[in-house]
Amino acid sequence: MILNYLWAAFFICAALIAFVRLLFFGDGSLFPALIDSTFQASKTGFEISLNLTGVMALWLGLMKIGERAGLVIYLSKLIGPFFKRLFPSVPADHPANGSIIMNFSANMLGLDNAATPLGLKAMKELQELNPVKDTASDAQITFMVLNASGLTLIPITIIADRATLGSVNPTSIFIPTLFATFFSTMAGLVYLSVKQKLKWDKVMIAYLLVLTGSIGGVMLYFSSLTPEMLKTQSSIISSLIIFSIIMSFVLLGLKKKIPLYETFVEGAKEGFDTAIKIIPYLVAMLVGIAVFRTSGAIDYIMQGFVYFFGTLLNINTAFVDALPVAFLKPLTGQGSRAMMMDIAKTLGPDSFAGNLASIFRGCSETTFYVIAVYFGSVNIRKTRYAISGGLLADVAGAVAAIFIAYLFFRVA
Repeated sequence: MILNYLWAAFFICAALIAFVRLLFFGDGSLFPALIDSTFQASKTGFEISLNLTGVMALWLGLMKIGERAGLVIYLSKLIGPFFKRLFPSVPADHPANGSIIMNFSANMLGLDNAATPLGLKAMKELQELNPVKDTASDAQITFMVLNASGLTLIPITIIADRATLGSVNPTSIFIPTLFATFFSTMAGLVYLSVKQKLKWDKVMIAYLLVLTGSIGGVMLYFSSLTPEMLKTQSSIISSLIIFSIIMSFVLLGLKKKIPLYETFVEGAKEGFDTAIKIIPYLVAMLVGIAVFRTSGAIDYIMQGFVYFFGTLLNINTAFVDALPVAFLKPLTGQGSRAMMMDIAKTLGPDSFAGNLASIFRGCSETTFYVIAVYFGSVNIRKTRYAISGGLLADVAGAVAAIFIAYLFFRVA
């Protein structure tokens, strides 16, 4: 229901702005731009689905090998107690556990191409346990919100973009981003705990302490490296981990004497079916976002922030220059990337706004994209409190990013 109102709000807001400009300023140029944005967004939605098909075929094929080789059993032994409390409605030996774990692992390493197909597979497996097929279950909402919180250990693509833009220290945002995305994830987890009355017993707290300690250890290690070593090692470590995962599937399959090639092809076929299913949902969401962005609504929101914080509260508004990235990130990953690069080109990649824009981009996920694709792939229409949970995590990450940026970087 919320998604329906939100989608309609995108168009109504754009229409109001367009008619105001026409009636009061005699400027009707926004109407052709809005129409063009709908066609471009529709094309983009189809292209994303098309490009995703090959990656999905690869990872769903590998996951099929992992399933038949008993991967879920091994993973359940490792983190089963934590997942039992986080996803109480999912049986310990269910295949969804393996897909969820692999999806979270890929997200933490910043490997979007690997994370999406694994996430779609997890959502499909969770749907098998869902008693009301058109309504998101608690487990599906938990999975979506934690995905939207975007916990990332190594923001590889952001560091690479900053290097391309000529940053003197492209890895300077590594630790601030890790802090911000951790706050985002914890906010999402607390929200889910309240809504679903999850039990915070000794086991769950112990796992969270281990996670916190692991993140702290990663930060300490990478903070001791030079910028050049950090960039090189983060890329190598991420690639090594993901390739090790692939090899573990293959070797485990050989050990269990399953037909690897035939099993891979069987799983890969599911990628094509899923890619076709998500096209309508993806196109609908991207068109709404494109219309909203083209209307200039985000620019007006930014002006309101400058007036409120700068004029009324007399607070330093250096962070406002980077806010468009925070607003675009829940809507579109490519849009937030383009905005971050535009800010970096205009104000400098190592400026306060350039650094903060990079942190904004890395501290949360594309919430509405995730909702449209993941829920759309299993034909879920009623998302319940998934959107509010995802956006709460986004806001928490953005607020944390602002405070952390003021702490780590001087305002020019």
